[in-house]
Amino acid sequence: MGFLEFGLIAPVAEYVAQELWSSISKPASTPAPRLIATRLTQSRRRSVKGSEVPSVKAPKPESVCRGCGITTRRGTHCPRCGREVSREKLIELAKIGRVAALNPESRKKHSETQRRHEAAERAWRSSPQADWPDENTFVRQIQPRLTAVTISALASTLGVSVPYAAYIRAGRYRPHPRHWQALAKCVGVSEGV
Repeated sequence: MGFLEFGLIAPVAEYVAQELWSSISKPASTPAPRLIATRLTQSRRRSVKGSEVPSVKAPKPESVCRGCGITTRRGTHCPRCGREVSREKLIELAKIGRVAALNPESRKKHSETQRRHEAAERAWRSSPQADWPDENTFVRQIQPRLTAVTISALASTLGVSVPYAAYIRAGRYRPHPRHWQALAKCVGVSEGV
């Protein structure tokens, strides 16, 4: 090995040695953290004398998938292993959610919500029904404009859960007709439009 190669490796070797030294746990009785000697580059001696000290860029570790070991662009898993990890986590969380849903307190809350919604539907059915908005108006004018409304605003306007409001906004569920007037007002649709 020539002098040039040694001169390129020496700063890196000292950097690695310093990093390893600083990662070791030391007893509390040890005074201030000690720096290791720089015999290869003499950087401490050079800094005292004011001459140029070779600098070392910290090496950037490659991102490696924890599952299969291939190099990834970002994250801790490659796309294939990431899907598998996500699937396993989702299954685990679903099990926890099912157990929590069977909790007596959760069942009580669910029952109270169902009673409240049924009472609101009963009151709506017994009151005189407005001619507007009809189903056609909801489908053609109101539903397309719901994408501009935040999910939280929909949930608070209708008095429903955030996930249910997200389904309504996405068009997966159609809300009960008693909500159509409130939604029309929320998206700025009036009877003459």
